[in-house]
Amino acid sequence: MPKTTMSAAVIPKPRTELYQYPKYWAECYGTADFLPTSRVEMDELGWDSCDIIIVTGDAYVDHPSFGMALIGRLLENQGFRVGMIAQPDWHSKDAFAALGQPNLFFAVAAGNMDSMINRYTADRKVRSDDAYSPGGVGGLRPDRCLLVYAQRCKEAFPDVPVVLGGIEASLRRIAHYDYWQDGVRRSALVDSTADMLVYGNAERAIVDIAHRIARGEPAERITDVRGTAFIREDTPKNWMEVDSTRVDRPGRVERVVNPYLNTREMSTEERQRRDAALAGVQTEQRDAEKGQSLQPESQPKLNRTKTVVRLPSFEKVRNDKVLYSHANRVLHLETNPGNARALVQRHGDVDVWLNPPPIPLNTEEMDYVYGMPFQRVPHPSYGDQKIPAYEMIRFSINIMRGCFGGCTFCSITEHEGRIIQNRSKESILAEVEDIRDKIPGFTGVISDLGGPTANMYRIACKGRSIEAACRRPSCVYPKVCSNLNTDHSALTEIYREARNLPGIKKVLISSGVRYDLAVEDPEYVKELVTHHVGGYLKIAPEHTEQGPLSKMLKPGIGNYERFKELFEKFSKEAGKEQYLIPYFIAAHPGTTDKDMLSLALWLKRNDFRADQVQAFYPSPMATATAMYHSGKNSLHKVSYKTEDVETVKDPEQRKLHKAFLRYHDPHNWPLLRETLKRMGRADLIGNGEKQLIPAYSPDEGKKNYRAPRRKNSAKPHQRRKQGDILTQHTGLPPREDGSDINRVAGRGDKAKGNRKN
Repeated sequence: MPKTTMSAAVIPKPRTELYQYPKYWAECYGTADFLPTSRVEMDELGWDSCDIIIVTGDAYVDHPSFGMALIGRLLENQGFRVGMIAQPDWHSKDAFAALGQPNLFFAVAAGNMDSMINRYTADRKVRSDDAYSPGGVGGLRPDRCLLVYAQRCKEAFPDVPVVLGGIEASLRRIAHYDYWQDGVRRSALVDSTADMLVYGNAERAIVDIAHRIARGEPAERITDVRGTAFIREDTPKNWMEVDSTRVDRPGRVERVVNPYLNTREMSTEERQRRDAALAGVQTEQRDAEKGQSLQPESQPKLNRTKTVVRLPSFEKVRNDKVLYSHANRVLHLETNPGNARALVQRHGDVDVWLNPPPIPLNTEEMDYVYGMPFQRVPHPSYGDQKIPAYEMIRFSINIMRGCFGGCTFCSITEHEGRIIQNRSKESILAEVEDIRDKIPGFTGVISDLGGPTANMYRIACKGRSIEAACRRPSCVYPKVCSNLNTDHSALTEIYREARNLPGIKKVLISSGVRYDLAVEDPEYVKELVTHHVGGYLKIAPEHTEQGPLSKMLKPGIGNYERFKELFEKFSKEAGKEQYLIPYFIAAHPGTTDKDMLSLALWLKRNDFRADQVQAFYPSPMATATAMYHSGKNSLHKVSYKTEDVETVKDPEQRKLHKAFLRYHDPHNWPLLRETLKRMGRADLIGNGEKQLIPAYSPDEGKKNYRAPRRKNSAKPHQRRKQGDILTQHTGLPPREDGSDINRVAGRGDKAKGNRKN
């Protein structure tokens, strides 16, 4: 993958910081205890109408880990009257008119998780529950929730603008592969008939949009906000359009054959200027690849702020899997806000235009957003009904956003981005005290200080200009980048100060630890292991073999072994009996039956028995999903001759890969025996220490038969910890990749949304 861009640049600053906007006139109404969910509550607040109405597929929990609550409180702080319609009955428009017509717009989101992943398992089976609903009851939101809600809003009030947001909008902003339909669907913006879509962390975009609509600017004319998508008929004449509608040619994705100004007729002089600009850009790219210094003044350059990359149309990517893989690759190359260009994709007779990603929030803005007056509890209308996702995160704190790990099965890049956004130490400690003093049932234990990962707080590139120019998909693969500052001291300091606050008994770290990063700072590992592990620590090697690891962009198992040594050393020094819980993925693109056999043998050698396993779940727009759909490796230049990627689509093969992870389950032995014989590895069948599964016993089919278990030298309590809970269900909501194991992070939160690490 390319490491530099056409020119080094620093991420631009926003025109206005979030807290600098003049307040809207309705600020005189003050702050509501809860955002109103009914006309009765509006009347109690003295409101005759709402300025903005948020419609969400999640229950309304006034907590910063729930994305729509965070957005609602932010808009309220800007002076707007904000109403909340949570999990409405979508069978008619009536529920969407419950608060009356909003003065400005509807803000629609499916919730903290893509609604299809929320509803269906990786095997396309309907889930029986929903962690974001009162009582954990499933079925309270429709499939493809975003589309249905937006259409109902338009049905209720046709003239009111509808703005889409949340993770479902982020993952479906362009033509995307839909696992449940097994085909490519159009952008959610087109199918929903909404006026605008905001993707990524939406605070900056939604505040700007709200103030501009409030000033009387029509929604259809707001086309310059970063992190937004909208529909237009053609490219403006003052833009340079880069043609990337065909598969990659030799060289960079940006080295295109036919970039053109979007005018139907070009003069000779215009064409010459265009060709000269392109030649300068390509020369600069070659110099960058060779490590030569650039001379900006000697070569003409394209103006990135007026350059748009045209992707293959929806119709083309729907019918050509290789073109789909190419489009996915181009999109992921345009995710760094420091160098990303606008993208455009034709859908029928209109263009879906995507502006560059939003500018990350600085620390002051993060403190401002998380400092809103959240009640931190569910809306009183739910009574005693428990909301599982809330129960999980009510004593946890988000200290940062984003992830530069670049795991291909993860949705963080598409949603939160690679650049880490940090809160200040003072803001974090103030929230710890807020939980201590206000939250019912608090026992003195903070359940997590984290985010998408546990240990990327205040870690960034050593140079802002280098960070802004980088186009690598990962800062830690195949090894930790030499430009990455891996100092964990700021995080260690927060851990120490938080646990020493009066009334705080313990601070646990439940977010997934990026262990290949942690080993770069042994002092952090010591602090973590000595004081912040509640007996078990989850990490995610995902696999042991290079085939699938190279498609995941995950480090080799050697990094796990290094971390394990430190973990055991510091646990022993602290006099604590603690255990690592590693997670693994079955059926990921690039995984063969032989790879899964090797992983199963590794698990047995290390005496791990997985109670539950996770199978790869193709979430919309992820790089691994493009591999799954196309069978091509989009981590490299895409062509019809590009490396083919092993994909596991057949249900029986997916079942086999999961069976390898649960080699100890007697129900899997018949399938594994048959497979081992087919693979020529019948030597692994038997009761020996080095054999994977026992030989067939005539008693195996009997009703009360108990499978023989391999002897374990550990004591009973140790055996339970070492084996049976390896991937035990933790009560956490499903991850964005579909597994039921790791904690997840949504739109700047720690509720269900994105894959951890």
